[in-house]
Amino acid sequence: MTNATTTVPRPGWWHRLDTAGGGLPLDLGLYATSAAFAAITAGTSTLPPHRHWGGIAALGYLAAALAVTGQLLARRHRPDTLLAATPARWLVATLAWAGAALLPLSWQSAQRAAGRGDRAQEEVLVVEESGRRLLETGTPYLGPDAIAALPAEHQLLGYTPYQPGMALFGLPRAISDGWWTDARIWFAICTALILALAVQALRRAAAGSHGSRHDAILLRAVQAATVLPVCALTLATGGDDLPVLALCLLALALAATARPGSAGIAVGLAGALKLFAWPVAAVLVIWALTRRAGLRLAAGAFGLPAAALLPTLLVDHQALVENVLRFPLGHGRVSSPAQSPFPGHLIAANLPAGRAVAAALLIAAGMTIAVRLARRPPRAAHTASLICGYGLLAAILLMPTTRFGYLLYPIAFLLWVPALDLPRFGQAAGEDPAQGVHLRS
Repeated sequence: MTNATTTVPRPGWWHRLDTAGGGLPLDLGLYATSAAFAAITAGTSTLPPHRHWGGIAALGYLAAALAVTGQLLARRHRPDTLLAATPARWLVATLAWAGAALLPLSWQSAQRAAGRGDRAQEEVLVVEESGRRLLETGTPYLGPDAIAALPAEHQLLGYTPYQPGMALFGLPRAISDGWWTDARIWFAICTALILALAVQALRRAAAGSHGSRHDAILLRAVQAATVLPVCALTLATGGDDLPVLALCLLALALAATARPGSAGIAVGLAGALKLFAWPVAAVLVIWALTRRAGLRLAAGAFGLPAAALLPTLLVDHQALVENVLRFPLGHGRVSSPAQSPFPGHLIAANLPAGRAVAAALLIAAGMTIAVRLARRPPRAAHTASLICGYGLLAAILLMPTTRFGYLLYPIAFLLWVPALDLPRFGQAAGEDPAQGVHLRS
């Protein structure tokens, strides 16, 4: 008889940190640190919408931190108390998001409707103006001549550096002027609904013996896309990135549950809003190719953005090129205000031929990721999310013009990885794709 021993791998440091004390100590650290960040923002930011957000969000985060402190005390007195269980943690996270994002968002929208002109970032105005133009002219973009005719101080707001679908969020404002027509309100509604669909898909797939543990993992992933200050601040003051992020997360969740057709539609909708979704679409197509479903996913992933671009191409192709290509690449009539001090910007601003150096580094990073995808294509959705996270992190750090807020994408993708690890739907390393699970559209 042969004796065999099985070595169970030790959990990683993140797993140990996340599960310590039922997840409550990390919750407390998240909310307390976020409260400090919000308070510092309220006292030091030079942007009025950010200062206003910080004053309200600090109280929301502090209330959540106090609630978690109560949960920890209750758990210490009675370890099996429902007050410290995962459903109670979900409730606190929901209230934290309401206090740190939805409340300041609604407050700023109401004050703006009452006449305050400093209660929204420029992207809100750009999206709403693009909605008005879409309704009146059939395209959300101004052509180069029309932008040149604007006063110099208004030319920046004449640009719409988004895909055509983003203008839909500006339509309510074009129809009626009220607090509820603020584009941020609709960003928030869509974000909440899309994340709810992603959570439902993953919960349903994980139902069973590991459902409770997976629910705790999923909570951490949702916190990364909602209550983190980089997300809450962005939603309350600008917001256009959050529906894009939510759709990408939904696409990854649908891929994790072996639904490539639906994943393609989700990431295609994201790509019709903003270019940030296109790298995610490319990675998901490569994942789908390992499951012999590449065409099914690509049809939605690239077909929907193409369908959104076609009408604007027919109406005014020069306006599309000026707004979507020339301006983001730094060739517009004015420069983008996205100047966060990341390596790419510092290199471009301070070294001889710095823009060329930064561009070369960005291309090198892209080629490295492309080689990795060619040699070891992702066979599971959580691996695809990992690649998206690290790839976008490298791109954000190396782009000459970028924003600190863009970090919400890689952070969310990386913390979404554990929630996508569903053995019931995944493939082991080296498994023949032909032997994979049945795929649903």
